[in-house]
Amino acid sequence: MIVDQAVYRSGDRHPCGDLSDELAALREPGRPDADFLWVGLKDPGPGEFDLVRRELQLHPLAVEDVLHGNQRAKVENYDGTVFAVVKTLRYVEATSDIETGEVMAIIGDHFVVTLRHGDAAPLHSVRARLEQHEQQLLREGPLAVLHGLLDKVVDTYREIDDEVGQDLQAIEMDVFGGGNRTDSSTIYRLKREVLEFRRAALPLRGPLLELSEPDGPVTSPELQLHFRDVADHLDTTLASIDSYDALLTDVLSAHLSQIGVQQNADMRQISAWAAMIAVPTLIAGVYGMNFDHMPELHWVLGYPLAVLLMVVAVLLLRRSFKRSGWL
Repeated sequence: MIVDQAVYRSGDRHPCGDLSDELAALREPGRPDADFLWVGLKDPGPGEFDLVRRELQLHPLAVEDVLHGNQRAKVENYDGTVFAVVKTLRYVEATSDIETGEVMAIIGDHFVVTLRHGDAAPLHSVRARLEQHEQQLLREGPLAVLHGLLDKVVDTYREIDDEVGQDLQAIEMDVFGGGNRTDSSTIYRLKREVLEFRRAALPLRGPLLELSEPDGPVTSPELQLHFRDVADHLDTTLASIDSYDALLTDVLSAHLSQIGVQQNADMRQISAWAAMIAVPTLIAGVYGMNFDHMPELHWVLGYPLAVLLMVVAVLLLRRSFKRSGWL
């Protein structure tokens, strides 16, 4: 559905009527190049998107990518139309999971179309921040919307980076501190979330660098500086992600080693108790055969001595196992 549409003249918001009429007015000779209209869509149906496509005459390749969905993060230039796909993320505090969404932006001559899929891709805050606090950037033209979108997404990456870092610190302290409350599945789950985080963020690095270059699609030096700032923030986050992945591998190896050591200790204890039980079992088995020519059968002290021998043998074995660390 269409969640918002507006015309921006000199950075100020104005109501938007018929899309094709508004776009034609913006393209009239003598009108400022930086004025544009912005249409926001959320999970659009075929009819809604087809209306926008026809009214704005969107590039067929961009339309094809929108219709297929689930694209890799990228920024492409189709004969003057910039098409951007960004993976958005949302951290779920209750389960420490990272949910993935998708935002697409089509930037053409005097227009911007943004599409979001899923609840992990809010855009209302981007529009509000640009309108209220960054009107100067809006005066730079429709690519300012792309900057606001990428800046918001990368800021979200940095917030998730902090959350993942806290989860990893808690796991690390538990594993190396001997808490034994963390199991392998918890470490595997966080490692999977870190890899998903990396898959969403890493492909965005190249396009951001391209947008900040003088020979790229962005002609405004001011916007180039802003895109470079976003690229720097993304590089910082990617460095953290790489360190998390390496540290999780080390934590998992340490955790599995601890499990192996604990299992060896358990096996030693089981073996020690089995040996302690085997000795009296052997004595009782021999004593219980009841052959006529076994002298202890007709000896008053035979039974007490057999029991005493069992107790002494078990105590000696227990003392030996204690000294060797098996018990």
